[in-house]
Amino acid sequence: MATEAPSAELMVKAEQVHKSFGRHEVLRGIDFEVRTGEVACIVGPSGGGKSTFLRCVNHLEKINAGRLWVGGELIGYVQRGEKLHEMKDKEVAAQRRSIGMVFQRFNLFPHMTAAENVMAGPVVVQRRDKNESRDRAIELLTSVGLGDRGDSYPAQMSGGQQQRVAIARALAMDPELMLFDEPTSALDPELVGDVLDVMRKLAESGMTMMVVTHEMGFAREVGDSLAFIDQGVVADFGPPREVLANPSSQRLREFLGKVL
Repeated sequence: MATEAPSAELMVKAEQVHKSFGRHEVLRGIDFEVRTGEVACIVGPSGGGKSTFLRCVNHLEKINAGRLWVGGELIGYVQRGEKLHEMKDKEVAAQRRSIGMVFQRFNLFPHMTAAENVMAGPVVVQRRDKNESRDRAIELLTSVGLGDRGDSYPAQMSGGQQQRVAIARALAMDPELMLFDEPTSALDPELVGDVLDVMRKLAESGMTMMVVTHEMGFAREVGDSLAFIDQGVVADFGPPREVLANPSSQRLREFLGKVL
């Protein structure tokens, strides 16, 4: 049955999203909405489906059922009549340009400097001028506190610095939506704060963000909404302060007892 596209005020809308790997059903009917300009935080136990859901939002994982929209566009599929037809790889790649993603691991090119990593997407994908792209790269590196590290290679930087370069690289494509998949989980504790500060400033600038995280303080302070995903469903949802202060289920209370 055809489904009406979401209103313009919604940046992300997921409707009964299912995802399986073989016989293992990871997502079992996710309904989720993120308004433009909001920070949506996603928490939950390992294996509960939160990172898989995030990867479905930009079609890094193909959903088995349901629908996902970003910016009013169906992601990965075109609807003709009542049927969905998968897009070609080039069409999906074009959609992804409006969605930035920062992973647990930084995934920087080791043979490129910080500035070269940041300018690679604009130059290679968007065919932008190299000099202009480098200027923009230094501007973005400055915005994440690394303006003096443009000529440094990843091996010469700490994990926190590399993750901030990864954030600058994602921003270089001028995304409408930023996805963060546990961006601080691979960092030493003393490096976490710098990355969270960059994300906090990004939220203050009005960037729409979906953040899978175990940083409950960040979720409480910066998040507009918080979803607890467990066993492939959204088991709790609401304003972060309310969800964290008054968990509605024993499962959520147990989870928070381990992470708070």
